[in-house]
Amino acid sequence: MRAIKVIMLLPGMKFDQPVYIEGDNLLVPAGVAIKEKDIERLSRWDIEEVFTDGNEIVDPPKDGTSRLKEAPTWLPKKEEKPRRIHRSAVDKMDAIFQDIADGTSLNHEPIDTLVKELLDVVRQHKNEMIQLILLGEWLERKFSVSAINCMIISAVIGTNMRLASHRLLQLATGALLHDVGMLKVERDILQKQGGLSSDELTRIRTHPVLSYQIISKDMKYPEEIALIALQHHEHWDGRGYPRGLKGDEITLFARIVTVADAYEAMVSERPYRNSMIGYTAMKNVLSDNGRHFDPQVLKAFLESMGIFPIGSIVQLNNSSIGRVGENHPAAPLRPKVELVIDEFGNQIEGSEVVDLLARKNLFIVKAIDPKSIGEAGE
Repeated sequence: MRAIKVIMLLPGMKFDQPVYIEGDNLLVPAGVAIKEKDIERLSRWDIEEVFTDGNEIVDPPKDGTSRLKEAPTWLPKKEEKPRRIHRSAVDKMDAIFQDIADGTSLNHEPIDTLVKELLDVVRQHKNEMIQLILLGEWLERKFSVSAINCMIISAVIGTNMRLASHRLLQLATGALLHDVGMLKVERDILQKQGGLSSDELTRIRTHPVLSYQIISKDMKYPEEIALIALQHHEHWDGRGYPRGLKGDEITLFARIVTVADAYEAMVSERPYRNSMIGYTAMKNVLSDNGRHFDPQVLKAFLESMGIFPIGSIVQLNNSSIGRVGENHPAAPLRPKVELVIDEFGNQIEGSEVVDLLARKNLFIVKAIDPKSIGEAGE
């Protein structure tokens, strides 16, 4: 049984197993699409997560939706160095989490070394790491992958907020370990087929407290780091858990990780990747309206990532199509775009970059799925 954040649900989604609200309360049966009114009802009831044993059913594209018979060469390249470092970090995190689960080692050194290594990579290859999270291959080791990705996104936000180096280290460490308490939740609950009882749901919701205890008491990390784990499910409006804190009662680091954790869940949930994922997830996060997230953290997140994250395929008002290559923090709607198809529908050879901040007559009209680019370029 896995949790899916309500803010990542979209009308029309369907799963191959039933989706439950709490306990045995059914939201939709297997194969039945979630409706917009279902999502609205969950929001009104302040329900943060739903639960399912299933995977999302992805309908194959209809014949004729694209002229492209194979992946075009201009799609975002997977940079080898960031990709290699990311996979290595996941391997190291797997070993660390296994040691914590077994209680065999709670040594700081491998965690601190990994955090420093990743922060250096984020500083040098920020755009490549973001693109890797959004468009990289799907790795089944979801727990370790999510921890690494949440740490990277948190570090990007923290850097935008100009945190001092020692505070950025604390934020990154807490982001990496924020869900470590889940290792202590009974496996039969996490893997249960069917709905969760109220007691089982309560047990899952103890994981922030368990994380806090592991980080502060067992691992002897400072309180600033442990509080990230304790408070990352608190909401800006005071309707989160475990303590119902609101606003500035929640530490800044926890407010940052809350945003990063939600976004990471949205973009990593599916075993397929395309450049719509980051844009759709960004829209969902920005539609929060002050319920879950600190508006100032959201502002920094938007400035860091852009409305159209790195790698997004977009169409301009003159019908040309390109890939977002770099964002302007102060102007998230006007990134630099590397054109791949001109306004006449011809594929562009070589590199032609348009800076929308300088070219005021051009602007993005929509993000598009690369599978449909044949139609978009016609």
